[in-house]
Amino acid sequence: MVIKLKEPTIPITEIEQSAFCQTDDELKAKSLDEEFQAGVRWQKLPTSYMRTSPEDLDTRIASARAALGSQLVILGHHYQRNEIIKFADYRGDSFKLSQYAASQKEAENIIFCGVHFMAETADILSAPHQKVILPNLMAGCSMADMAQIDDVLDCWDDLEGVFGERGVVPITYMNSTADIKALCGRNGGIVCTSTNAPATFEWALSHGERILFLPDQHLGRNTGLKMGIDLDEMLVWNPFKPLGGHTEAELSRAKLVLWQGHCSVHTRFTVPQIQEARERFPDVNVLVHPECTMAVVEAADLNGSTEYIIKAVSEGPPGSVWAIGTEISLVNRIAAENPDKKIFCLDSVVCPCSTMYRIHPAYLSWVLDGLNEGVVVNHITVDEEAAEQARVALDRMLSVV
Repeated sequence: MVIKLKEPTIPITEIEQSAFCQTDDELKAKSLDEEFQAGVRWQKLPTSYMRTSPEDLDTRIASARAALGSQLVILGHHYQRNEIIKFADYRGDSFKLSQYAASQKEAENIIFCGVHFMAETADILSAPHQKVILPNLMAGCSMADMAQIDDVLDCWDDLEGVFGERGVVPITYMNSTADIKALCGRNGGIVCTSTNAPATFEWALSHGERILFLPDQHLGRNTGLKMGIDLDEMLVWNPFKPLGGHTEAELSRAKLVLWQGHCSVHTRFTVPQIQEARERFPDVNVLVHPECTMAVVEAADLNGSTEYIIKAVSEGPPGSVWAIGTEISLVNRIAAENPDKKIFCLDSVVCPCSTMYRIHPAYLSWVLDGLNEGVVVNHITVDEEAAEQARVALDRMLSVV
């Protein structure tokens, strides 16, 4: 038998991740025409939006949003730039935002200022009369793009071939496509957030002997360790190699199979950065996201979800010092909202999430103007069959939280 190896590919979103990195402390919006010089993929807009200054866009956005009233809700993910967040009716992590959108029954239109998988989740959870809009179709997610549905289906077929049906319980992180969530739904699996990952691991291991965790290997590994799974019971599945690069015997010994994916933002943080922060500030509290590598999580004082990070810092004593390992737009916002504390990002190079950063005010202005003219642009929809299966996995998650 001849086995043809897949050609390894790197998602464009991963290649583009460093496009907006700079060494200045502030990331200031420019006209979209100027920001296009970053050389990443942008959705094209009419020239009038391209050349409008951020100040003029502010005025236009405020006026257009006011005209739409309660028929519209604007959602802003924590990683969005401040020029977008200030117009959000609600801000939070991806799942909280989707739940909030679904609760706003008056709103016919939902503008999700985030990335594609988030808009998909909002469409899955929202009512049939509601339309979810993503301002810039090029706002994807490198982590989600590392788990393409065809590759995951091949992996699932291989695992079922080794262990039989129901021999593995799939868990997918919220940061995944609707198709991946649907795969989990129809195969006895579940969705998780960084907050409830331990609870979903416990649930999964009560329903099977092993877990396939998608798509972030670092969150999966850090959660597995927290749940008492040894490193020698974990392996990483390489989608470009037969059986993920393992033998059947190696797979049989594994309790946790980790998909070969990662977050481009959180893997920038390193142990030397933590060491430098401790040298500068001996009393520093190092707080990182569990999407960071195992070494970084182990070297930090605390780790937790975005909501955990916000809460921990806000409840910290005045005068406390915090070095944070998460997305820079959020770190800057936490610092601005806690002026009584010293707060800084572990990475001295300012690198926002390049896909989140693509929600420029010009795109928000454009979609709002369209709604005022009765035109819905960038409407995100999920096939009903996939949506139904994804809801099964999401409902399972809600049942264990």
